[in-house]
Amino acid sequence: MALLCSTVALLVLASSALAGPHFYFAQLTDTHFGGHNHAQRTRQAVNSINQLPMEIAFVAHTGDITSEKLSNTGVVASVTATLDGLEAPIHYVPGNHDLLCDAYDTLAQVYTNHFGDLISQQEYHGVLCLFVYTEPLAVNFSVPNYEPLVELEARLKAADGKPAIIFHHTPSVEDFYNNEMHEGWQQAIRDQWISLLNAYNVKGVIAGHFHRDEHHWLGDVPLYVSSSIACYWGRQATYRIYEYKDGKLGYRTQYLPWNTNILN
Repeated sequence: MALLCSTVALLVLASSALAGPHFYFAQLTDTHFGGHNHAQRTRQAVNSINQLPMEIAFVAHTGDITSEKLSNTGVVASVTATLDGLEAPIHYVPGNHDLLCDAYDTLAQVYTNHFGDLISQQEYHGVLCLFVYTEPLAVNFSVPNYEPLVELEARLKAADGKPAIIFHHTPSVEDFYNNEMHEGWQQAIRDQWISLLNAYNVKGVIAGHFHRDEHHWLGDVPLYVSSSIACYWGRQATYRIYEYKDGKLGYRTQYLPWNTNILN
């Protein structure tokens, strides 16, 4: 009997080891500081994340941190004061309302000073998390000394087969609003992006921008799009909790109370 119990215990341990890492993280997106009551809504999200019963490994902010207010020192101070309240580490990517083409150099300096590099990475529980500025791909413009596809592939290649999750702002799929489809990324760039993702061990791509909950497939790689903190189009403030388990991603969308919402 003792031998049987020992064998069962070893099998359980072996099964657990084979299952791989299991952890949680959260996503905030489209906080759009500088407009409406978005700072208040973000504070409530921060408080909610801090009170979650599961351990949150990190928080990803997938862009549009501000509403074209990155040059406003007061707005940036409000962002950092609010999001520094998170108990988990936070990682950012810029959105289309953060780095504006007509003032890119100035705004990029502000962004890197306060929020980090245009592409960055961090490993959690053996999973490589890549935070990538992809707006040059989304709207096809050039940034000096920055090639998103080249930078991303170099990091995926260096990961040597480790599982990876990629965070960025504007999804590479068509956008659907006003009851019709709207073209997004140019098809040739989209094809390169999808080919790159599928050439490596990418477990998922996580984005924002649409202010809606959506799920798509980029080849064999799932794309998860979260709704926003911002109130535009009458949106209820939301954030996401993701669970990484058995090499797969699942999520739960968390809705904040309506008393923080102003309809627009």
